[in-house]
Amino acid sequence: MAWSSCIVYWTRINQIPAKNVAWRASRLDFYCQAIRGFRRHSKRPETKKGDARHETQTNNIASPESPQGPTLRPHVPRPKLLRPLLFTLGFTGCSFGAAAILQSENTKSRVRTLKDQEESENLLAGSPDMAYWHDWWNQLTVFQRQLIILMSVVDDFWSRRTEGQRTVTGIIVANTLVLCCWRIPSLQRTMMKYFTSNPAAKSQCLPMVLSSFSHYSIFHLMANMYVLWTFSSGVVSLLGREQFLAVYTSAGVISTMFSYVCKTASGRIFPSLGASGAVMAVVAVACSKVPDAKLSVIFLPMVMFTAGNVLKAVVALDMAGLLLGWQMFDHAAHIGGALFGIWYVMYGHKLIWGKRDSVVKMWHSIRPPGGGGSSPGGGSGMDNNCRPPGPK
Repeated sequence: MAWSSCIVYWTRINQIPAKNVAWRASRLDFYCQAIRGFRRHSKRPETKKGDARHETQTNNIASPESPQGPTLRPHVPRPKLLRPLLFTLGFTGCSFGAAAILQSENTKSRVRTLKDQEESENLLAGSPDMAYWHDWWNQLTVFQRQLIILMSVVDDFWSRRTEGQRTVTGIIVANTLVLCCWRIPSLQRTMMKYFTSNPAAKSQCLPMVLSSFSHYSIFHLMANMYVLWTFSSGVVSLLGREQFLAVYTSAGVISTMFSYVCKTASGRIFPSLGASGAVMAVVAVACSKVPDAKLSVIFLPMVMFTAGNVLKAVVALDMAGLLLGWQMFDHAAHIGGALFGIWYVMYGHKLIWGKRDSVVKMWHSIRPPGGGGSSPGGGSGMDNNCRPPGPK
């Protein structure tokens, strides 16, 4: 509006006779000043009342006359780690106690199974006639025969796996299911709350366990599970299935606790997930037990390293990442898992697993009589009248 008024008035002034030159010059000077003022007003940013009030308050706070001086960043309190520490100790003790009881029960179950199989073989030994089984096979449909053949193939494949590979198969399946849950949009909030570990979060304890089975990247999952599958046979043969599971689950919680401490001390707090800490404990147990074993790289099988040197190189790399602040991986969790594996081989096996007899005795004292399928008289629990039917 101001520019259009100036242009119209400029046109009117030019139409005034030349004898009124002085009056024309005075009016031109007035409108030039008005135009310059309009330009300055248009360049000035508009501020709302709320913004102006906020700017005034900011200036008053930051002014030299203010006794408090300039404002500072709010102080974020460091996370408290007492509850996670108590949870780590309690979970580790319960894991090894449950493993000791499970090993005792499995041993008794295997003994009873062997006795039952021996009795069944003795009953069937006096029936060399195979006509019954031939007739039974002919009565099956084609679908039933194919199903039985498929089950036999799967059973043969499963029986050829080592005990360590059969043990970690359940762990791999659990990690894969959690990876699939990450792909469901409606579960994102729950996954972030319970399947990622963060010392500053409200949920500190339960994620220490669940995050050890959580992977968001397929490559991360494949790398961890491949290493676990590779070292599982040797470690399970050294420790046994029950002790291996106790070491693996405890290492996941202990490595997360070590990560909590390092994050809190350094101030670099960020969420983490993955089974790398537990897998590093398994690798450390294997390399500490057999340090002279030869290991090779997956893509360079001709290059060989000793297990002891591989463990030292991995720990040194993670230590450098922790000191330099690398955040691509949770290097603190890797170091925590490796240190726990080394400590367990050197001292923990004798201190924890060597004293499991007291836990087993306490379990048998509170265990209900006749539990586990055994009869009170100590027999196999199978009545003589309940024998498997023989061929007719």
